[in-house]
Amino acid sequence: MIKCLRVDYRLLHGQVAFSWTSALGADCILIANDGVMRDDLKKMAIKMAKPQGVKLVIKTVDDGIAAINSGVTDKYKLFIVVESVKDAYRFMNETGVIDTVVLGGTKATLETKNISKAVNLTETEIDLVKDLLDKNYSVEIRMVPTDKKIDARNVL
Repeated sequence: MIKCLRVDYRLLHGQVAFSWTSALGADCILIANDGVMRDDLKKMAIKMAKPQGVKLVIKTVDDGIAAINSGVTDKYKLFIVVESVKDAYRFMNETGVIDTVVLGGTKATLETKNISKAVNLTETEIDLVKDLLDKNYSVEIRMVPTDKKIDARNVL
């Protein structure tokens, strides 16, 4: 069962590892990121941030989507963390079993527009979010589980 899909450019860190995992009751975290799969140092850092008693799986985005579609993850209370809106968009459209995404943290750059305290989106990402909303998916903004949910529709 998929408990949550979250976009956070930091992937797994204290806030995600502990507050989100325990609030969701997740017993498995899937980090889906192509770059981490090629970077042993990042992989090691993510493994160190894993909460005790929770399974951690690191896959490419393609392999993560394939795992969801194969049913191999069905036995877990799964928390999926991706780095970008583009990756979340793929998970939502290519699995057909995820209807909500939580935008938690995206990096500010010269090309991004700030839409909340920690969420910065490019025009392309705004278009992807709007497309998800048009398809009746839920896109919410929350840093931590105790924050009030902000509907992305209200800030775009």
